Amino acid sequence: MKDIGGLVKQAQKIQAKMAKVQEELANKTVESSAGGGMVTVVANGRQEIVSIKIEREVVDPNDVDMLHDLILAAVNDALKKSQQMMQEEMAQIAGGLKIPGLL
Repeated sequence: MKDIGGLVKQAQKIQAKMAKVQEELANKTVESSAGGGMVTVVANGRQEIVSIKIEREVVDPNDVDMLHDLILAAVNDALKKSQQMMQEEMAQIAGGLKIPGLL
């Protein structure tokens, strides 16, 4: 029974660390751009887009599809970077363990 109590305490410590890291991730950001910097997207560690910047030169009413493509590319890359950042942070907590649903 002593082992179970130790496991519970260890799980509680890991849970507390995870909550702290998730809080910190909300304040960390990654940036991605497309079209040579014409569209820039910033995402936080919670996979939330926090800003999108579009340069005036890329806004062409005759080629809206290109603008859509640039926005999608920048957003998808920013989200991918954000997910990688989150996985790296969580992996440090897990100590290299593969915990289903966490990593």
